[in-house]
Amino acid sequence: MEDSVFLTLTQNVLILILILSTPILVVSMVVGLLISIFQAVTQIQESTLTFVPKIIAGILTMIILLPWMLNIFVARTNEMFEYISQLVH
Repeated sequence: MEDSVFLTLTQNVLILILILSTPILVVSMVVGLLISIFQAVTQIQESTLTFVPKIIAGILTMIILLPWMLNIFVARTNEMFEYISQLVH
């Protein structure tokens, strides 16, 4: 396998990972920020308070976006396999 083919496939996989993980990370970050603001306003200094809501928000986001994520994953995987099959012939 040539270096350019390997780099192209690796780049596509990393972009796919970024596309699929971005919504969950953004939602978790926003929930964490809101809880931090709430803690600052109420002066609650509990460090473990942010974990449970962020986990719940991440799971709910994944459940809601799972069909979209699966479609993107399958489409990109098919594109990569087609790219590999074109290189073999």
